[in-house]
Amino acid sequence: MAKRLVDAGAPGVVVRVDDGHGRPVEIVEQAPWAAKDHRLKAGDEFRMGSNTKTMMATIALQLVAEGRLALTDPVEKWLPGQVPNGRAITLRMLLNHTSGLFDYTDDPALVQPILGKDPHRWTSAELLAVGVKHPPLFAPGTRWSYSNTDYAAVGAVLERVTGASLADLIRDRIARPLNLKHTYLAVDGGWHGRYARGYEPDSAHMPAGVPTAFRAVAGVPRDGHVNVSGNDPSWGGAAGAVVSTAQDWSRFFTALMSGRLLPAAQLAELRSTVPMDPENPVNGPGSGLGIETGTTPCGTIWAHDGGVTGYSSVNLTDSTGSRTATVLVSTEFLFEFGADPRLVAADQALKTAVTCAMFGRPAPAVPAVPAVPITPTTPATTQAH
Repeated sequence: MAKRLVDAGAPGVVVRVDDGHGRPVEIVEQAPWAAKDHRLKAGDEFRMGSNTKTMMATIALQLVAEGRLALTDPVEKWLPGQVPNGRAITLRMLLNHTSGLFDYTDDPALVQPILGKDPHRWTSAELLAVGVKHPPLFAPGTRWSYSNTDYAAVGAVLERVTGASLADLIRDRIARPLNLKHTYLAVDGGWHGRYARGYEPDSAHMPAGVPTAFRAVAGVPRDGHVNVSGNDPSWGGAAGAVVSTAQDWSRFFTALMSGRLLPAAQLAELRSTVPMDPENPVNGPGSGLGIETGTTPCGTIWAHDGGVTGYSSVNLTDSTGSRTATVLVSTEFLFEFGADPRLVAADQALKTAVTCAMFGRPAPAVPAVPAVPITPTTPATTQAH
């Protein structure tokens, strides 16, 4: 399945599956042209995009357990004057995407940073300001809608409450306690260790399905693509700037779901969900606090996915953390915009197979449901998702 995805056009794929019974399985496939830049390995650092949100939610819940925050706290308490109607939006609403705040990545100001053409280092407050200058999508708490602005606000709250940077919070509360040697929040385009190269098609080879505004990505030319590995992803901030590896994330998910990182009460809050699909509120996917859940043909998963220029990822676990799986793909736009149906189909087939392998079961010939909860997006909802 991983080779099929590379054959469909993915520059590289890393798969890691731990079914809780024996040695984890790691698979690496790579296009020959991409191997000229770098020989991909299973332990390479990778930009994790919106998987970042699970770590941010974990830190927020740690502070709740310590009595320094409450899920019922209004945004106005911690960010006075920064969020319109902030007295009606709670921390819980930010964490489970029911605030109604507009997604800052839909604003034209983010196009150039996404493309790697703007060197500005965005702060949580600046990203939040971009999102809240737009009218809200709905009244707080009345619906669900995925918004990176929610986590820009979460990041600003965490910084305000602790007086620490987001990078230091990830390091001190998650990476060091769990000995995650390759997990950190990116604050620029640099890397800490050996890393996977990420690519997007160059403008001459960008499929027609990609909107005009996103067709010219900055990077180093390579065989009809551009290597975007040196682009600065810090515009993702609390919504999507974490770097990690497949093995590190497995360790994080195991620690999280087994209760090592959170007391029982806060772990229960993390798993308290709201419906993501209004057409299927009972049996459809659910959004917890920084994590999503859904029923697949092989079992119920807890998961998040991520996309940042050049990098797509999904991380899965069961309810106990004893089973984990990761799929990393070193391109993003073709998925984000659904611009290459063959690639999208191969990716979905791989995720279905990986999900079932995590549960020690054979994949169905034709998946009855998606392998992971699919968050509805619009074409402009790029990255950090």
